[in-house]
Amino acid sequence: MEVLPECGVEGIRVSELHAADEAQLQCFFEQAPDYFIAVNGEPARPTEAREELQSPLPPGWQCRRMYWLGYRDAEGQLVAVVNMAADVLAAGVWHIGLLLVHTRLHGTGFAQRLHSGLQAWAVKNGARWLRLSVVIGNRKAERFWSRLGYVPVRTRAGIVMGRQENSVSIRVMALCGAGMDEYLSQVPRDRADAS
Repeated sequence: MEVLPECGVEGIRVSELHAADEAQLQCFFEQAPDYFIAVNGEPARPTEAREELQSPLPPGWQCRRMYWLGYRDAEGQLVAVVNMAADVLAAGVWHIGLLLVHTRLHGTGFAQRLHSGLQAWAVKNGARWLRLSVVIGNRKAERFWSRLGYVPVRTRAGIVMGRQENSVSIRVMALCGAGMDEYLSQVPRDRADAS
């Protein structure tokens, strides 16, 4: 069995999410309307979990491995979910597609500890950079990722998400002495001047 990240919070266990977890993931998504309204312009659709669990990478993207991770409390309820692609766009680049924490844990430091465990696990498995996209205007997310040390490298406009068209900030965190110049040479699509 593959080793998954540790959470660093007592009583929380991490497991991979599969099709059998769809109903619980859907319930979790429905309890996060603020997130979905901020990024999609509407609450989670009734098929949101199924679509997320089954959705492929964007056209032209490849990865070594896609992870859907569920963080469950002692009662087995989801308190956070993470979607992460390993070695996406280039070897050593791990992309966080989603990191969503239940609202009752906002402001507790839980998300930072979750991220710390996720980062350590990714490094142990070959990550040299963590990459993600933040919807511009989602102030809470912009502040969170900046505090963790993610650096904006590019803005992309016209990204359709749900009912709305967004501009997103592509952000990267260099790990283990890796440099941003090296990252941009490995992932030229993220250069500010790329078309």
